[in-house]
Amino acid sequence: MHRLLTSVATAALGIGIFVLALLAVYWVTTRLPKRFRDRSQILVFLGPALLCLLVGLVVPAVRTIVQSTHSDSDDSFQWLDNYTDIFGDEAMRTVLFNNFLWVVLATSLSTYFGLRIARFADGMRNENLAKALIFLPTAISFVGAGIIWKFIYAPPIRGNDIGLLNAVWTGLDPVLPGTQDTQLWLLNTDFKLNTLLLIVVMIWIQTGFATVVFSAAIKGVPDSLREAARIDGANEQQVFRQVVVPYIRTTIITVLTTITIAVLKVFDIVQAMTGGNFETNVIANEMYAKSFTQGRPNYGSALAVLLFVAVLPIVVINHRNRRYAREFS
Repeated sequence: MHRLLTSVATAALGIGIFVLALLAVYWVTTRLPKRFRDRSQILVFLGPALLCLLVGLVVPAVRTIVQSTHSDSDDSFQWLDNYTDIFGDEAMRTVLFNNFLWVVLATSLSTYFGLRIARFADGMRNENLAKALIFLPTAISFVGAGIIWKFIYAPPIRGNDIGLLNAVWTGLDPVLPGTQDTQLWLLNTDFKLNTLLLIVVMIWIQTGFATVVFSAAIKGVPDSLREAARIDGANEQQVFRQVVVPYIRTTIITVLTTITIAVLKVFDIVQAMTGGNFETNVIANEMYAKSFTQGRPNYGSALAVLLFVAVLPIVVINHRNRRYAREFS
């Protein structure tokens, strides 16, 4: 207990000294001539943040890029050999294809389900309760969600069926032809079934986020636009498709880009449920394995740079979308 109190007191003292030093520097800037005062005050408040950004983001990013051009065996400079190894390795091509499936399926289905649920929940009784329940998985950590769904996909343990999916599957035995035996779902690589089951977890998490954002956007659509479309003879489906969806286009793009970035760097779900085994590996998990487990940090840095390059266009699209939204708001 004494050690804990000492640590808290030390942290509080350090924060207090930093705040006092910041206030002292700010007081000095108030005594400067007016032509220097504004710029110096901006520097006082932005300086620490820019310094942290430089030390915590820019420097590690540059170091990672440089490290990705070196060999793991003798740390010699080798240009793009690590990148050619990535695309030349059959196992890595499987990893890249898995990431492609994650991006296409998880992003599109999460957005689609979120938009549909937001539409049907709009104006219904107990709307807030329904949206809160749908949003609840978003508040769960990826690791926690992975563990929950691992129990759902679980095989029998010591004769006890604890997996919900297996219980449903074997319960369909009288209905479906043949015999529905208990399955090892996360080990089944046929048609990428185990990867698809992992993607379901991400869809379950992100649909709640998409629903809440779309619900707020739909409520911002002017009623006059909807009424004008109804007067012109459009039914509710046409009103939604031809009036509401174009009006919230910028919101749809924002949700798509946000979910895409989250899906591209997915790590927790795969690590918690399969550890990347059974052909379920993704780039972020492989980057961790190469850097910290297999002792190949330079190869892992190349994977990190590859992931960064994949995320960068999505960030640019999101930035342009936000600028478009500001111009036409």
